[in-house]
Amino acid sequence: MSVSEKVSLSDALSNVDVLDELTLPDEQPCIEAAPCSILYQANFDTNFEDRNGFVTGIAKYIEEATVHANLNELLEEGNAHAVMLYTWRCCSRAIPQPRSNEQPDRVHIYERTVQVLAPEVDKLLHFMYFQRKAIERFCGEVRRLCHAEKRRDFISEAYLLTLGKFVNMFAVLDELKNMKSSVKNDYSTYRRAAQFLKVMSDSQSLQESQNLSMFLATQNKIRDTVKDALEKINGYEELLADVVNICVYMFETKMYLTPSEKHMLVKVMGFGLFLIDSEICNINRLDQKKKIRLDKIDRIFKNLEVVPLFGDMQIAPFNYIKRSKHYDPSKWPLSSNPNPISPQADLMVHLPQIREEHQNYISELARYSNEVTTTFKEAGSDAENLAVRELALRGLQLLSAWCSVLSELCSWKLLHPTDHAASARCPPDAEEYERVTI
Repeated sequence: MSVSEKVSLSDALSNVDVLDELTLPDEQPCIEAAPCSILYQANFDTNFEDRNGFVTGIAKYIEEATVHANLNELLEEGNAHAVMLYTWRCCSRAIPQPRSNEQPDRVHIYERTVQVLAPEVDKLLHFMYFQRKAIERFCGEVRRLCHAEKRRDFISEAYLLTLGKFVNMFAVLDELKNMKSSVKNDYSTYRRAAQFLKVMSDSQSLQESQNLSMFLATQNKIRDTVKDALEKINGYEELLADVVNICVYMFETKMYLTPSEKHMLVKVMGFGLFLIDSEICNINRLDQKKKIRLDKIDRIFKNLEVVPLFGDMQIAPFNYIKRSKHYDPSKWPLSSNPNPISPQADLMVHLPQIREEHQNYISELARYSNEVTTTFKEAGSDAENLAVRELALRGLQLLSAWCSVLSELCSWKLLHPTDHAASARCPPDAEEYERVTI
């Protein structure tokens, strides 16, 4: 078509309409759809879901990562049971009790009692089954690692620390079960009502009820079960000694961030030594062979006589040592002597150091903040980025240390309440929490 040739408007429109019938080579639509938003959320807590990435490497890493993932799931379940025990409040006090056998609404009261308490009793049954499963799994891992061929292999620090977390979980669950008398009272109320209504008529239900009753009534049941099961494993004391040693090392080098991680290490030291000390193994002899250092642990227990157990409950880790079979006070010169008083009991001892650390860190943080706001840099060097990382980590560690001082002080005071004879400021009729805060 020449330039001078004229095209009518109708022809031009018809030519444009023909373009819609053409097939595009990339099969793309003529009109684009509205863009969709994409939400990206990073999750670094994968619980070793990427373990198959070791398929081109050594197979034992896949095995260890799989074990870690399974053990972490048990630890989460154990924490849920600890929350259940800690938040348990006595239900039987709010339930009316029949005053006599001739009371006309006695059956109705028992029916409502069973209806209200049955869901709570199911939680206790699940707790009993869980501790059996967890002890069996823990002892299975110890037995596997204590095998003669397996002991020649390297056991990673993460693996030992995971076993230490299991030791801590058993200690927490056992102490919570011992402290919560309301759990036993509620189950006794439920069992009395269920037996009257003959709810548990079959032999299996009766056996479960008997097992649960004995489990709740027996003090230190979890602790003793773990100890008895471990004593049947040949060489378990060396593995637990490695767990205790890694906890001592991490405590001394401050390889922890939160106060709960710090206190977990101390609890594992105490409960771990209690599990090691038995008829076949003497912790004092292990100290002589330099497999454990009781002098270091003694110093730690003196500086931290009381640590938080769970929530506002406390525990004295050295009590585990006192209950061990071969306890010798001469091996524990600091912890066995009540004088001088533990440093955690006096906040004023820590205040000068806290003020100095705060002032130094704030000055350094302000200097770096001024550099960032006044100097423009596209990207820092590796050394500069490392310095920023260390600065941020040190700030978190300082906050954790200061919080630990306060929580440890409160724990010590809760376990050592004053009285009117020791302090004139304390009223004679003061409540327990009031005697703690004076």
